[in-house]
Amino acid sequence: MFCSRCGLKVEEGVRYCTACGQEVGSPVTPPQIPASVPVPAPQRYAGFWLRFVAHLIDGIVLGIPFFVVVMVPIFLLGGLRLLAHRGAVGPPDPVFVAAVILRLFFMMAVFVVAQWLYFAGMESSARQATFGKAAMSLRVTGLTGQHLTFGHATGRFFAKIISGLIPLGIGYFMAGFTEKKQALHDMIAGTLVLRQQ
Repeated sequence: MFCSRCGLKVEEGVRYCTACGQEVGSPVTPPQIPASVPVPAPQRYAGFWLRFVAHLIDGIVLGIPFFVVVMVPIFLLGGLRLLAHRGAVGPPDPVFVAAVILRLFFMMAVFVVAQWLYFAGMESSARQATFGKAAMSLRVTGLTGQHLTFGHATGRFFAKIISGLIPLGIGYFMAGFTEKKQALHDMIAGTLVLRQQ
């Protein structure tokens, strides 16, 4: 660009000619960011200890009904009788022992289904958290912060089996030292546990 008064070459973006002071260009203004565009807050990941306390709370929430609904009937319907036969002469009746073991496995299966419905249902709800996570102000989301579907939350629940199979609980301890504080089951399912903003 050239000055219209003296003809001197002027750099692009300069408003006044350096030789004669003639205005040669329009002022350069920085681009404006509209005020209505919200700036997202950085995500705060939940570390191992917060998740551990939430897990303890959930264990109590699920453990008390399990004891009442499962263990009390087992003892009332045969467990005490089996213990009474321990001191008797001769081995206990194998049919009776098999019936007690079968009841125990059935009750354990009921407990696994109850856990699955509890975790998957609560984490895919509008709350995005179980009672333990809500007490610790945590929520479970997808990798982009979206709500989990029931199927996605189900995948996360069953991925915990893999986290539990790794010796010394390392699958769970990973939540303490990975970049996004993800346990192994979170990495498998593509989920995050976030602290409430």
